[in-house]
Amino acid sequence: MPELNTFSIVGQCPETRCVGVAVATAVPAVGSMCPFTRPGVGAVSTQSWVNPYLAIAVLDAMAGGATASDALARALFDDPARELRQIGVVDAAGRAASWSGSGCTGWFGHEVGEGFAVQGNMLTGPEVIAAMAQAWRAGAGRALGERLMRAMEAGDRAGGDKRGKQSAALRIQGAEDYPALDLRVDEHAEPVKELRRVLDIAVRQLVPFVEGMPKRGAPPGPAPEEVTQLLARAPQDRPGGTGDNGTAARLAAATGLPPDAGRLQFLLAQFAPILREIELLRSVDLAAVHPPVIFDPTLPYRRMQP
Repeated sequence: MPELNTFSIVGQCPETRCVGVAVATAVPAVGSMCPFTRPGVGAVSTQSWVNPYLAIAVLDAMAGGATASDALARALFDDPARELRQIGVVDAAGRAASWSGSGCTGWFGHEVGEGFAVQGNMLTGPEVIAAMAQAWRAGAGRALGERLMRAMEAGDRAGGDKRGKQSAALRIQGAEDYPALDLRVDEHAEPVKELRRVLDIAVRQLVPFVEGMPKRGAPPGPAPEEVTQLLARAPQDRPGGTGDNGTAARLAAATGLPPDAGRLQFLLAQFAPILREIELLRSVDLAAVHPPVIFDPTLPYRRMQP
C-alpha cells in the first residue's frame, strides 16, 4: 500500500498564539496534502497513509473544545485504518499530541513536548526526530516560522526521509481565516534548503504585505505606503533579491574572494543566475566516489578588472 513517508513538526507560539506546520517528504506537493490549520483552533499534519478527513475531524473536535490529545483519540477511534496513519496535532493553547500506527513504514516514531509534536516515518533513524525536537527547544523565543524551519533543517541534516528529497512546506496560521504564511517547494533536489531561501525572502517581501491585508472585524484600508513602495520595485531589487546587498555577501562567501565592492558587483552580474547552483554543488559530498576537487568558478576572472 503506498504511503506518504514524511517528517514534520507542528508547533504553537506562546506569545502570538499562532500555530504552524512544517513538513518534508520524497513525493511532490507535500504542502497540498499534509498540513491543516484553523484560526483559533490548531494545526495538524496528517501523513503515512494520508487521510485528510482525519485532520479535519481533529480540527472540528478542537473547535468544539476538545484538547489536542482528546481530539486525536476521537478521530482515530472512528478510523478503521488507524494503524496505517501518522498524525501530529497542536491546539491553540499549545497542547500537543501525536500518533504513529504500527503499520507505518520504519523507521517511524514521534516525540511530543511543550507546544510541539514531531513525527516521521520511513526515516533514516530515530536521530531525525531527536534532532528536530532538540532544535525546536533550542529555538525558544524565536518567531514561529523560524523555529519550525530550524527544526526541519535539523531533521534534514540528520538524514530525513531515507528515500531522498522532493518537496517541503511551511504553513503559519494566525487569527485570520487566511494563513499568515503558506510556502511550498515542489520537485526540488534540496527542498528544505530551498524552503529556507524562500522563507528568508518571504519574511522581507511577503510578510509586510500580508500584515497590511484586511483583518476580520476591521475596516479595510489602503496598503501601507512602505509596502506599496516595496512591491513597486522589481523582485531582484527588493530586500533579499538578487540585487540586494545580502546577495553580494553570499557571493563573497561562495567565491572566497575579498569583499571588494567593485569586483563583487562585476562577479554578481556574471554569476547571480547560477549562484544558488554553486552553493548547492559545494554542499554535495562526493568524497566516497571521487577524490576531493576544488571548485573555483572565479578562476577565469582572476585577472579581470570590473
